[in-house]
Amino acid sequence: MIIKNGLVYQEDKTFSKKDLYIEDGRIVESADQVTDRTEVDAEGLYVLPGLVDVHSHGAVGCDFSDGDLEGLKKILAYERSCGVTSYCPTSMTIDTEELRRIFKAMGDFTEGPGMAHVAGINMEGPFLDVDKKGAHLAEFILAPDAGFFRECNEASGNKIRLVTLAPNVEGAMEFIREVRDEVVISLGHTGADYETAKAALEAGANHVTHLCNAMLPLEHRKPGLIGAASEDEGCYAELISDGIHIHESMVRAVFRMFPGRVVLISDSMRATGLEDGTYDLGGQQVTVNGKLATLASGTIAGSATNLYDCMRTAVSFGIPREEAIAAATMNPAKSIGIYDEVGSLTPGKRADVVLADQDLKLVKVL
Repeated sequence: MIIKNGLVYQEDKTFSKKDLYIEDGRIVESADQVTDRTEVDAEGLYVLPGLVDVHSHGAVGCDFSDGDLEGLKKILAYERSCGVTSYCPTSMTIDTEELRRIFKAMGDFTEGPGMAHVAGINMEGPFLDVDKKGAHLAEFILAPDAGFFRECNEASGNKIRLVTLAPNVEGAMEFIREVRDEVVISLGHTGADYETAKAALEAGANHVTHLCNAMLPLEHRKPGLIGAASEDEGCYAELISDGIHIHESMVRAVFRMFPGRVVLISDSMRATGLEDGTYDLGGQQVTVNGKLATLASGTIAGSATNLYDCMRTAVSFGIPREEAIAAATMNPAKSIGIYDEVGSLTPGKRADVVLADQDLKLVKVL
C-alpha cells in the first residue's frame, strides 16, 4: 500500500508532505519495497501513528475485569474504530481469585482483524492506598506483594506491562526494588508526600497513574508526588484530558511541567461508546451523564470517552497539536517500552496509521 500526498507526522513532532510505504503490515523505506500497489490519496490530510492507550478499563458495555475474552474483543474493535491501535486493558482492584482468573485468560489471547493490538496489561491495583482508593474497593486492597504480582504475570503469559503502586504503604519500596526490572512501576492512588514519592522514583518507579487524580494536590509547601515526578526527567505522567478530570488550566500546566513526558490516557470504563445510564465498574455502580461518570458518593469513576477524543480535547485547551499527538502516540509507547514497534511512522515499525483532517477529526484507520 502507498499512502500518497499526506502530511506525515514525524518523530521530531513536525509534519512532512510525503508518501508512506507499507508492505506486509510494516512501514518500509521506498516504493521499490512495496508489492501491493494499492494507493490511498491523503491529500490535505494528516497521516498519524495509531494512538496508544496504556490505561483503559473498557468500553461498549464490556470491561476487562469481567474476564470475558469475547467482551475484550468488542473493546478492541471499538478502540481501533476510534484510532487507538495499541491498547493496554486495565484491571481493577477486585477479589484476588478473580484477578488470577482474568490474567490467566489472557495467557493465550490473540486479537483478530479489525481490532486494536494488545500491547500488554495494566495492573491498576490492588497495591493501593486505602485513603486514595478512588473507585477501587477498599476490601480488596492488598499490601505490595511481589510474589502475587509474579503469579499474575506468569499466568498472563508475562503480559503485564504496567503496575500501579502507592509508595507510602508498607512494603512499597521493597516491592519497587524487587520488580523494577520486570515491569514499569507507576505511582498512584496514594497520599505520598514529596519525600516518599522522590524515594520511590529513585528506587526505580518511572511512571505516574492519572496525574492529579487520587493523590495529594500540588501545594507550594507540599509538592507531593506531582512535584517529585515533575523533577524526574525519566518519569512519564498519565493525564486524563476529558474536560472532567482535570481543569484545562492544569492540563496546560502539566504539559509545561512534564515536557515530552505527558501520556494521555482515557481511563475509560464500560459506558464509553454508549448512552448515559447506570453501569458497573469493579463491582460498584456508576452513573454516567455526558462525559461524567460518578459513584453514588460523587467520586469520579473512570471516564466515558476514548483517547482520540481526549487528544482533541487537549488541543482545544491550547496544547499544540504536535504535542498532543505525541502524548497520545510516541510518549505512551516509550513509557511502556514498545516504541521500537509502534508510536511513530518509522520504517520497520508496525503500519498502524490514522488519517485525520485539519481539525484532527478522524477520517480513516488503516
